[in-house]
Amino acid sequence: MKKGIHPDKYRLVVFKDFSCDYAFLGKSCADTKDKIVWEDGNEYPLIKLEISNASHPFFTGKTKFVDTAGRIEKFQKKYAKFSKK
Repeated sequence: MKKGIHPDKYRLVVFKDFSCDYAFLGKSCADTKDKIVWEDGNEYPLIKLEISNASHPFFTGKTKFVDTAGRIEKFQKKYAKFSKK
C-alpha cells in the first residue's frame, strides 16, 4: 500500500440505522457533528444510516419500499435552472 494516502484519525463511532433502530459500534474517520451515548456509558460520534444489514432485503428476506420520490424532486428542483426551455 502507498504511504501517506490513508487517513490516520480513525476513531470509534456508532453507526445507527434509523429505519429499524439498529446500532453498532465500529471505527471510522468520517466527520460528524452528532453524538450518542452508547451502552457502555461513553459518548461517541454518531453516523446515521438509511439502510444496514438489519434492514436490507438481501439479509432480512423481506421486501421494503424505499421512498425515493423526495430525492428525485430535490434533484429536479436543484438542476431545473440548467434545463433548456
